[in-house]
Amino acid sequence: MLQISVVIPVYNEEESLPELAEWIGRVMGENGFSYEVIFVNDGSRDNSWEVISMLAQKNGHLKGVGFTRNYGKSAALDIGFQKAKGEVVITMDADLQDSPDEIPGLYYMVTKEGYDIVSGWKKKRHDPIGKTIPSKFFNGVTSMISGIDLHDFNCGLKAYKNKVVKNIHVYGEMHRYIPLIAKWNGFSKIGEKVVEHRPRKYGYTKFGMERFVNGFLDLISVSFVNRYKRKPMHFFGSLGSLSFFSGFIITLWLIFEKIYGLKKGIPVREITEQPTFFLALVALIIGVQLFLTGFLADMMASNNVRKADYNIEQEVNFDA
Repeated sequence: MLQISVVIPVYNEEESLPELAEWIGRVMGENGFSYEVIFVNDGSRDNSWEVISMLAQKNGHLKGVGFTRNYGKSAALDIGFQKAKGEVVITMDADLQDSPDEIPGLYYMVTKEGYDIVSGWKKKRHDPIGKTIPSKFFNGVTSMISGIDLHDFNCGLKAYKNKVVKNIHVYGEMHRYIPLIAKWNGFSKIGEKVVEHRPRKYGYTKFGMERFVNGFLDLISVSFVNRYKRKPMHFFGSLGSLSFFSGFIITLWLIFEKIYGLKKGIPVREITEQPTFFLALVALIIGVQLFLTGFLADMMASNNVRKADYNIEQEVNFDA
């Protein structure tokens, strides 16, 4: 087995790729690592794939996978994880803001200190304050909800044991929460390393402020999916039962009140004329619907078969 696989999602980064490939090769050579670099071209509209192919022809350590269109960073990481053969899998961005000089330190934290995952922390960032403050808030909330003590969930520079990446599935926009997904899959030894964050040298950032809004929505989604994907009835069934029995108790009370009033000669409005009756009716209906939703979700979960949500158009330097 190779010592290191480096997985790099690429989206319109043709200018930085030659320098990045040379830099990684130099670091690997100086440390005597056996390695592979997997560039995943995520539907770039520039000449990124042509550059990857050219680099791979010159250097057998470099490999490439190309999507038919832009599927997002999560899909790029997922296919890179599937193809990685290294004992340690390291991810980094292609824009040269992540330094390959960090690779040896990350590798030894996994192999020598026994971490399942080591996440980079860009303690000193070269970003405008409009990105750094929302990022700190986002990371603080994520750490509190997930119970994982990390300062920078969104850092692209991370290291994983091979068995971690082979036992998780990254989809949608869940790449921010790989440590959380891994933790819920039993890989709980998660560490952190301060890493260098370099100013962007080429091009422009592909992420805007909307990523923070999407990030919180994704956090809710990944929390729900990982807790209840195998037992959706526990969530929907509990809410449905609570709603149904609330409506049932209100209905019983209305009936009791009506009978008691008739026996005592106390004037009582018709049950169907009371607003509480309609509240009880809505609660009963919602309860049944939630219960049926949980039942159907349970059936779907039990028959679920993983299906890739991306299409590969081309590959280079991979064995047939």
